[in-house]
Amino acid sequence: MTSDKEPHQETLDPADWEAFSTRLHSMLDAAIGKMRTASEGRVWTEPPEDLRTKFSLDGAAHSPDEVDSTLRYLLPYGAGNTHPRFLGWVHGSGTPANLAADMAAAAMNANTGGRNHGAIQVEREVIDWCRRLYSFPETTSGLIVSGTSMATIIGLKVARDSQLEFESRKSGVCGQKLVGYTSSEAHACIARAFDMLGLGSDALRRIPVTPDHIMDVSALKEMIAKDRADGCTPFMIAGTCGSVNAGTIDDLDTLADISDTEDLWFHVDGAFGALGILSDRLRPRLKGLERADSLAFDFHKWLHVNYDAGCILVRDGEAHLRSFSDRPDYLKSSERGLAAGSPWPVEFGPELSRGFRALKVWAHIAEHGEEKLGRLITRNCEQAAYLGELVQAAPDLELLLPVSMQICCFRYVRDGLSDEALNKLNEDIVIQLQLQGVAAPSTTRISGRLAIRVNITNHRTRFSDLDLLVREIERIAADLTSD
Repeated sequence: MTSDKEPHQETLDPADWEAFSTRLHSMLDAAIGKMRTASEGRVWTEPPEDLRTKFSLDGAAHSPDEVDSTLRYLLPYGAGNTHPRFLGWVHGSGTPANLAADMAAAAMNANTGGRNHGAIQVEREVIDWCRRLYSFPETTSGLIVSGTSMATIIGLKVARDSQLEFESRKSGVCGQKLVGYTSSEAHACIARAFDMLGLGSDALRRIPVTPDHIMDVSALKEMIAKDRADGCTPFMIAGTCGSVNAGTIDDLDTLADISDTEDLWFHVDGAFGALGILSDRLRPRLKGLERADSLAFDFHKWLHVNYDAGCILVRDGEAHLRSFSDRPDYLKSSERGLAAGSPWPVEFGPELSRGFRALKVWAHIAEHGEEKLGRLITRNCEQAAYLGELVQAAPDLELLLPVSMQICCFRYVRDGLSDEALNKLNEDIVIQLQLQGVAAPSTTRISGRLAIRVNITNHRTRFSDLDLLVREIERIAADLTSD
């Protein structure tokens, strides 16, 4: 018997699928237009004052045309990282082709936390590709996550739990004085992980760097010995494969040796630098990466996958599973059916609700291939080296660090100005480059001096963009210093 209420049941599906198809094609055209013109116009545009007003929610339903018009209004006001002269921080630039994968993933609306379905199989294939790329053993496990920050938390939780024989999952650290080590140039996500894992950020020892901005291994050995003598328990070393300030790479092979000798977990923060393994230019410098116990990196940086997509690999998959697996009755596994497919991804990380990030990663690698992606990484390094040469050739620019990978740190200089005045001038130059829409570098400090920091992780950047950048820096500096 059919209820007479059935024909009138509300859903969130469109009443007219043909009209909906036309609507979506129109929005797709707008999205393609945005990406087609990514190399044109301003790099960054400050959001107008009325943007928040346009997006304020009053709880009422609005027409599809009104909603789509507001979405189109937003398109010009991103961070600018799709533009070839977005040169700040370490943002990836994305690709138009990822729109196809994102549409397919949205249509499936898959939760990849668990159960037996195709999306999880795709993720396992991507993880296996990563395992082989880094020459990790078949015991390796991994997850696609939001980014290196989450990947670091996962990797270091496995390190902590392994050190405490997994009792920490129930009883916590119980006063254990666990300490770890990383470079003073390491990313802040490592200290945040220590905080979130209940170790406290003070338990992370910041080891000074050499003049080349890599971890001083002699200082590391001394600190480990001191901590042991003071009754602390060293449990991990975090190496940096691509520092945020200068793009430098720690001596990973030596750090792996020390980890073996001291019986410590060896974690590598390879947020952008680890994918340098695809580049013939960088691969020889990554020796030791294959010896990591855990490796965190991002696809959305130097691989140019659309945000967001990071990865954690753990050499000992059994330890990884023991650190997270907890299957209550409502997540009971089965040998057959939808509840099959153990172990599930939720047993390797904190999230049961997970989007289908792996599809856009798979599609990106499948379409472009390892060789092309590696060539683009190499070109960015060549462009950074070229910018370093431009800086050294300019009498009013000063290179503050040798160009190590894809980052160039320099400043504008003028006789008669104090360091404080030069710091202020260079900060103002960067702000003007951004406000005028010319380029978007960032700033950092190198030995107390404020640097114009140019990061090139962008497949659209051209050598001519760097010529223009230098010219515009000199023009803006002249304007700012004219009386």
